[in-house]
Amino acid sequence: MTTTTRTAKKGIILFAHGSRDPLWKLPIEAVAARIRERQVDALVECAYLELTTPDLPSVSAHLIASGALNLRIVPMFLGVGRHAREDLPVLVAKLRDDHPQIHFELQAAVGENPLLIDLMAQIAIDT
Repeated sequence: MTTTTRTAKKGIILFAHGSRDPLWKLPIEAVAARIRERQVDALVECAYLELTTPDLPSVSAHLIASGALNLRIVPMFLGVGRHAREDLPVLVAKLRDDHPQIHFELQAAVGENPLLIDLMAQIAIDT
């Protein structure tokens, strides 16, 4: 595999809080499945902060082992509380230290995205 080919490989990590309830993660995994449907070659996985596995370091390591040199972390939080504001940036800083050859892109929480805000408003109006 050439360096140019490897550089083009990107991974997407959908990062969520986690729960003891195994059904809780189904919507997050449905988003991952939809990404795979839309982009067949996508390297996309879900990671969780606590109470659910796998965690962010494990998923990052797996995607890196799969050839991803660029990892986009998408916080699947509606609100920007302590986890999104404080815990996640610390986790990403550690990943950057542990994997200096990898580019980590930390996106804003999905709840801050105007597209999602508009969609939620439309759902509320239509139902």
